[in-house]
Order: sequence, then C-alpha cells, then structure tokens
Amino acid sequence: MEPFQNFSGIVAPLDRANIDTDAIIPKQFLKSIKRSGFGPYLFDEWRYLDHGEPDMDCSQRPLNSEFILNDPRFSAAQILLARENFGCGSSREHAPWALADFGFRVILAPSFADIFFNNCFKNGILPIQLEGALIGVLFEKASGVAPLRISVDLPAQLLTLDDGNQIPFTVDVGSKQRLIEGLDDIGLTLQQADAIREYEARRKVEAPWVFV
Repeated sequence: MEPFQNFSGIVAPLDRANIDTDAIIPKQFLKSIKRSGFGPYLFDEWRYLDHGEPDMDCSQRPLNSEFILNDPRFSAAQILLARENFGCGSSREHAPWALADFGFRVILAPSFADIFFNNCFKNGILPIQLEGALIGVLFEKASGVAPLRISVDLPAQLLTLDDGNQIPFTVDVGSKQRLIEGLDDIGLTLQQADAIREYEARRKVEAPWVFV
C-alpha cells in the first residue's frame, strides 16, 4: 500500500447522499478478489448508459454526460466530495478497491458507514468527516467553473484550499499511522514477524503434537 502523507488533488463534487456500496461497485463485478482493475467500473450504473459486465472494454461504452466523473474537469480527480452516509449498504471491500483504482485518495463527507470507513484506511484511502455546513461550502466552491484543488497534509491533519483557507480535521491515531506508513493488515502483521517466529518456536517445544 502506498504511503500517504501530503498531496494535492482536484475535488469531484458528487452531490448525493446515502451512496451505497452497490452504487460504488455493482454486484456483478464482485467475482474477482484482486484489488486492481475495478476503476473502470466505479459508479458503473451512473457513468455509463448501458449495462456493465466484467471484462467489458469501457473505452467503447456510451457515457452518461450528466455524471460528474464524465466531466473532463474531474476526470483526474483524487478527492471525492459527497453527502452524508457515504458507503452504506454491504460490507464489500471492493468499494474502496474501486475508488482507489480510479485514483481517489481522499473522501470528504459529513458521515460514513462504519465498515466502509474502516475499509478505506486498510486500502490507502483517507476518509475525512466534516460538518455538514462546511461540506456545503466545499460543494459551492467545487461546483464553479474552475475545479477546486485541495492540499492534504495528513501528519498535520490539515486541508488547504486553493484560496489559502485551511480546514483542520480529526483522524484516529492508529489509522493515521497506518496510512502514513502505507501498511495494510498484512503489513501490520509482518511488523510482528520476529515475535511470531519466537512464538512458533516456543510452541513447537511446548506442544510438538500440534505440528505433526
């Protein structure tokens, strides 16, 4: 997982509440357990005018011109701005996989579904919860003619808008460190590799029948 510390990105304003994981990545794409390759199918039913299926060539599919990610201004967006209860629905980890594969590194919303919120940290995405009124201000700024760019400083827990205004945010200490060091669950476990080897060696002496 790529370490996350500081970066600057364009904001894509997705002005919808209660966006569930089936909207983020529809069920027909859940057959794969790879973390990559889901980006072209992100928000599939909203981005395209036809029905999507796995392994389709999305470059040939008809686009929904009214969907925000099909606007050329936001085609390279790395920050997603949404309304309340983002990521509700099922616990599928494919949802953050699809968002990350598209290129999103930060999601700003007034609230998140708990499981989705935690899955983001495990997959290199920083979900930031901000007050609804502040989210509304950001929607106004992001919906103008010129795209809104925000610089994200995770160590300092600070957002800096392109007009110079700054917004502090909160993040759990453990989750913050996970992102800064670029550690997924396997990476966290491997940090204890020496202790695991010592435990296994001791158990082989204490209970050799377990290893037969």
